[in-house]
Amino acid sequence: MATAEQIKSLVKAYVDHNDEKFKTVVLQIAAHEAKLGHDKMARDLKTLIDKVGTKRGSIVQLNSQNPMLELSIPSHSLSELIVSDGISDRIKRILNEYKNRNKLYSYGLTNRRKILIEGSPGTGKTLTASVIASELTLPLYTVQMDKLVTKFMGETSVKLRQVFNNIEAMIGVYLFDEFDAIGADRNLDNEVGEMRRILNSFLQFIEQDSSDSIIIAATNNSKMLDQALFRRFDDVLHYSLPTDKEIERLFAYRLKSYDKKFRITNQLIKVADGLSQAEISRVCEDAIKDSILSGTPISQHQVIDLVKQRHTIYGKKEA
Repeated sequence: MATAEQIKSLVKAYVDHNDEKFKTVVLQIAAHEAKLGHDKMARDLKTLIDKVGTKRGSIVQLNSQNPMLELSIPSHSLSELIVSDGISDRIKRILNEYKNRNKLYSYGLTNRRKILIEGSPGTGKTLTASVIASELTLPLYTVQMDKLVTKFMGETSVKLRQVFNNIEAMIGVYLFDEFDAIGADRNLDNEVGEMRRILNSFLQFIEQDSSDSIIIAATNNSKMLDQALFRRFDDVLHYSLPTDKEIERLFAYRLKSYDKKFRITNQLIKVADGLSQAEISRVCEDAIKDSILSGTPISQHQVIDLVKQRHTIYGKKEA
């Protein structure tokens, strides 16, 4: 059910003839309904809102004609994100501060809403953005870097301004994935003048931003980022490959929901060492599919063999 604040936002959007704002609030309600398991209601709301038109003259229309922002309505829970206890606590703090941002405002304080996440591929950076959006019943807007960055001088900065205008106008979680594409260190020898201007523009925009949206930048290599960026973010989360404890939690979360009798052994945990969270999730998915198609329970040998296959794939990539 819509909250009082969402109902007020719907009425205000209607009075202001702001179709895009109206659409965003309805999508927030749909996301909340999906989290509650009301899939039909969520689908019906999304179908209805797709019929809402868009106002001409808006800065960037958040529809299929806008190549820079990809809109999604995640339905992930915090329990799906298998990370260290320290990282989990910091994500909970981000969520708690956002939910109580008005209380913080009354004391002259602001909530954490500009987050930088760095870590190896497959460690949960993108999933974190989806989880935060879902837990806060906000839409997720993923910035399409290949559409944002162009070869024409000045055009990328103009597009970047349009994205930040949307961040101000349309509350949501905005994910800048592969962030080093625009955040690379200005002192690197191979950096061209245009990329430096783009980074300077980003630094200016993010520092001036005072919206209610959450901005998340994700990168696989924080060493490539300009040091000036770190001061502009409220929090920096460092993700790493899973520990033995986290590997066990991943297998338990992914496999035991399908086969409660499956036993996670020390041998399996040891063999899986070195794989990312995403790779282990893929192993579990493959094991479940094999079990469904063969009509047999998941075996320890089967999962270990799938893990070894993943290690072989990595070996080929590194060769």
